Amino acid sequence: MGLYDDVYAAFEEAEVRYVVVGGMAVVMSGHVRATVDLDVVVDLDPEAALRAMQALEGLGLLPRVPIALTDFADPQVRESWIRDKHMQVLSFFDPDHPAREVDVFVAYPLDFDSLTAGAVPTRVGDRTVPVAAKHHLIEMKRVAGRPRDLEDIEALQRLMERGAGP
Repeated sequence: MGLYDDVYAAFEEAEVRYVVVGGMAVVMSGHVRATVDLDVVVDLDPEAALRAMQALEGLGLLPRVPIALTDFADPQVRESWIRDKHMQVLSFFDPDHPAREVDVFVAYPLDFDSLTAGAVPTRVGDRTVPVAAKHHLIEMKRVAGRPRDLEDIEALQRLMERGAGP
């Protein structure tokens, strides 16, 4: 069983629309590199966002910051986190396995419908997981612009040139 199989299963069971992004998505797209955390973009419709929070809570994952998980479902609260705290993701950790971390974007980094429509169904264990398309990952990583992101962009471009999937 993979480190995040239970997260994918919980999102599926709760009918949470989501897309895997970040380093894990780069690895799932075919680039071998170390990564530990799982970055996801979830549907931020209030009811869907609440289901996502409940799914993570049900797995025993805890937010790194002291918040009521219902606050994540409130667009105005999320906007204040972005404006006042410069928050990009809400991080969850597993108290039983500290290396396990799930980062949930508090705002859409790209148009969500485009992100989900372009997501590549990727087999992970016994389920299919929606992984951001390489061109979407490149777009997101250009905005982030950290050295690791620039390396990922180069790797993703090489994969695209070799015709290694969308």
